[in-house]
Amino acid sequence: MGSTTALSSTTIGPSMTEPRTILLDFFQAALAAADPARVLPGFLPARPKGRTVVVGAGKAAASMARAVEEHWDGPLEGLVVTRYGHAVPCERIEVVEAAHPVPDAAGRKAAGRILELASGLGPDDLLLCLISGGGSALLALPADGLTLEDKQAISKELLRSGADISEMNCLRKHLSAIKGGRLAAAAHPAQAVSLLISDVPGDDPATIASGPTVPDPTSLADAMAVLDKYKISPPPTVAAHLEKPESESPKPGDPRLSTSTVEMISAPQASLEAAAQIARAAGITPIILGDAIEGEAREVAKVMAGIALQVVRHGQPAPAPCVLLSGGETTVTLRGKGRGGRNAEFLLALAVALNGQAGIYAFAGDTDGIDGTEDNAGALLFPDSIARAAAKGVSAKALLTNNDGYGFFAALGDLVVTGPTLTNVNDFRAILILPT
Repeated sequence: MGSTTALSSTTIGPSMTEPRTILLDFFQAALAAADPARVLPGFLPARPKGRTVVVGAGKAAASMARAVEEHWDGPLEGLVVTRYGHAVPCERIEVVEAAHPVPDAAGRKAAGRILELASGLGPDDLLLCLISGGGSALLALPADGLTLEDKQAISKELLRSGADISEMNCLRKHLSAIKGGRLAAAAHPAQAVSLLISDVPGDDPATIASGPTVPDPTSLADAMAVLDKYKISPPPTVAAHLEKPESESPKPGDPRLSTSTVEMISAPQASLEAAAQIARAAGITPIILGDAIEGEAREVAKVMAGIALQVVRHGQPAPAPCVLLSGGETTVTLRGKGRGGRNAEFLLALAVALNGQAGIYAFAGDTDGIDGTEDNAGALLFPDSIARAAAKGVSAKALLTNNDGYGFFAALGDLVVTGPTLTNVNDFRAILILPT
């Protein structure tokens, strides 16, 4: 257990005996269930009389575009934008890389070109939109009167604040020229078909990538309330923009969105069910706690530690061997200066709460392959993790105080590194409880 783990691509099967292998096989199953090459082709619309233009944004946008190319029987063209390092080769659809989670000039330029492509379509044309998590930061086209620097400043403050994804995207939609239904509005009267991979709790199309092709149920007042809640002082240009009625986004019933339809092609629940199937095959009882769990990572960890301990002490809600599976998106309010995303923070808090309890193992990771802004997807936790760290002079509690989950698991060699997975259905957590 002493070296950084790379997720293998071996065939998943029931012959699993070692906790590390079992946990990684759960994660591999979750990723496979969200692979665009597997899930996208069955959702492709009929070929239109006119042009087919493909646009998209998100961490899975390039792999989705490749799946379209491989299964489309007519001419097509287009442009998608994905995160740096997440591109794959495409022949007819241009792939552009840009920054995430704080937007950059490449994302702004790509979003502008996407809006231009949509704006030039007619009633016989099809705009095929490929939307996945991360698209909100990648479609960085500021509304009139705002600058990229304005959006960058707000994004940085939101990321530090502990705001959840719905709150972040409410504000992003009201500062954008393309999100919050504006992309589909620009394409009208063309048919707009959106294929979505969900990375948000509840799978709300209006929240995924800030809903560029669906009406926005939130308001300017809601956006200003987010700023007030987290005591964020916006640049003067942003404050002025949010006070203008004309800055409001398209709402339900807007006729410009009447030709827009949405298909959810993959979501966190499907990945949890895939992992549950692997568990059953291995003789392990799966317990799916939820696909939309939110809250501070360390607080969620305390609750899940309590459930795991209930299994050990009382055999409830199921006796060991069992696995607690969950998805969603926790948040981290930065108080220290350490490294690590929300999954490393969750696992380190879980380690502190379990305090070396025998028989409990865990994995937590982001299905896009990147935990926060680090190079790992997640990490593995073992009953002896705290003891091994202490032997190296590493204090779990001290590193948790410093938000340094990455440093803790790096010291143990228990980071899990996959590289970009080319999909994104949010976080995946598995807490494995074995008989002792």
